[in-house]
Amino acid sequence: MKKQTKLLTAGRDPEANFGIVNPPVYHASTILFPTVEALDKGAANRYEGYTYGLTATPTSVALQEAIAELEGYDQAIAVPSGLAAICAALLAFLGNGDHLLMVDSTYRPTRRFCDSMLKRFGIETTYYDPMIGAGISDLMRPETKVVFTEAPGSLTFEVQDLPAICQAAHAGGAKVILDNTWSGGVYLSAPDMGVDVSVQAVTKYIGGHSDLMMGSIAMNDEDFIKIKDAACELGYGAAPDDCFLALRGIRTINARLPIHQETGLKLANWLDQRPEVDRVLHPALPSCLGHEYWKRDFTGSSGLFGFVLKEQFTKTHVAAMLDDMELFAIGYSWGGFESLIVPYGTTPPRSALPWTSGQLIRIHAGLEAVEDLIADLEAGFVRLNA
Repeated sequence: MKKQTKLLTAGRDPEANFGIVNPPVYHASTILFPTVEALDKGAANRYEGYTYGLTATPTSVALQEAIAELEGYDQAIAVPSGLAAICAALLAFLGNGDHLLMVDSTYRPTRRFCDSMLKRFGIETTYYDPMIGAGISDLMRPETKVVFTEAPGSLTFEVQDLPAICQAAHAGGAKVILDNTWSGGVYLSAPDMGVDVSVQAVTKYIGGHSDLMMGSIAMNDEDFIKIKDAACELGYGAAPDDCFLALRGIRTINARLPIHQETGLKLANWLDQRPEVDRVLHPALPSCLGHEYWKRDFTGSSGLFGFVLKEQFTKTHVAAMLDDMELFAIGYSWGGFESLIVPYGTTPPRSALPWTSGQLIRIHAGLEAVEDLIADLEAGFVRLNA
């Protein structure tokens, strides 16, 4: 059975739900047991069946089965946000005195978590150049327990050589975690790269409608208990209504992502011809760092990318361009049906290798007609130049 077909069937059991197509929403905290013996059995095997609403409900289990199918792993865990997925995955493998290798182009909240909470816990973080590839072996230490990757990188969209990094990390006894949100789990198979744990912000492409907060952690059986323990000890449990919305979204992700891809590519190529633009940061363009790895490892591209204006343009110019956009809304997050645009100034956070250039702008290509989006951008450039 093809993957897109499996995504329509995973986590569904109409026979157990009176013939209902979609798994119903179970609002549950307390789970009742018929006998003391059943209670004791549940306590001894708390991740099998249903023992408490935080641990599992039929709604969350249905979603987790679908996400595991999407990502290609044995198991998946749903948590309240993408950041929660990152935090739980890291804390499952790191403790006092351990060392973390974190990609320098990581999502800004991940960096804050490393520099604040992990530091207070006695966990040292070293940021590495996203293009380091097999050279990451030179940064490995005996106490290095995790190598964290993100492909492409947040804001600047470098594509990492994941197989080379995984090989080097595993040789040093470390686990590899990937933030796989950009591909939605559709355009990159993390287990085929050698990645141990794949996290996503379900808020983005799996949700698809800008109306839920959720994250997911996908892994094979060998790492499930360790990560599930970390998630439960942190008190992370996905809300049932959000699980229902995520299930709705995952059924259509294979239909939505090709539109995001096509629109994003058309916008990127159009921007690449604009005289105001210094460069476009899109993994599918040959000019993007790591394009060769995207071409080798990915089967497509999503709708998120960036571009850099030429140096004569300032923050004031950018505000003039963006403030009166008709279709491109100014807002964080992405992955919904609507197009978004966000300015990030001239200095995205970096530690290993400073990144300085012109004004950086990030775009999420939504599901609107590309001709209308181009017209909106064109009017914005008129305001910028004025």
